[in-house]
Amino acid sequence: MFAIHYKWVARVIAKVTRDPARAEELAVEALLRCSRENKAGGECAERMLRRTALRLGLDELRRAARRSRYESVVSFLRAAPTPEEITSSEQERERVRLVLARLHPRQSALLLLRSDGLSYGEIAATLALNPASVGTLLSRAQQTFRREYIKRYGEK
Repeated sequence: MFAIHYKWVARVIAKVTRDPARAEELAVEALLRCSRENKAGGECAERMLRRTALRLGLDELRRAARRSRYESVVSFLRAAPTPEEITSSEQERERVRLVLARLHPRQSALLLLRSDGLSYGEIAATLALNPASVGTLLSRAQQTFRREYIKRYGEK
């Protein structure tokens, strides 16, 4: 019916939205709208299809921006912890602090540095360890921490 093919419409919308999957859905919508509204054929129909495709792509971008704004507001509202969650997390932090205090200082340091995101090489340099032994020492520290935690507070 139209001289412009479905794939061309999908490419145009994908360039606007940068989402090929959604662009294919919108291309079908553009073709359906134009086929319903178009009585004449030829060049007029092609212009109408181009315009419809571009408008659908722009509408999709606006819709995505709105959705993103709304989701950020909603996630902010959901992010507020309840008093029970605050109390529970404070208790858990205190338990972890007590267990870390019971461990050998090197094991505690290993666990803390790794939890801060340091690599094995950075941990080795910080604690003056052989880089090849950091993995083993870290594994032992984790096992010791786990045993001490379970001994004091039981399984979760």
